[in-house]
Amino acid sequence: MMVKVKFRKGDVGAMHSHPHSQVTYVAEGKFEFTVGDRTMIVEAGDALFKQPDIVHGCRCLEDGVLIDCFSPKREDFLKK
Repeated sequence: MMVKVKFRKGDVGAMHSHPHSQVTYVAEGKFEFTVGDRTMIVEAGDALFKQPDIVHGCRCLEDGVLIDCFSPKREDFLKK
């Protein structure tokens, strides 16, 4: 499952975890990501992998777009 997420500078993706594998591709912008105990700056063209159940979150440093790929699909995103 792929999800496109738009962020404005200063937006925060709160720290959370889920039982899905996740790859995040930075399509636009610049972000500070924390994954587990590691914090890194990523920008357009970068990608990062998050193992299932690892705590992660981000802060948007420049307006941007993330493409998140989840496996298995996020049924919770599909519920109305």
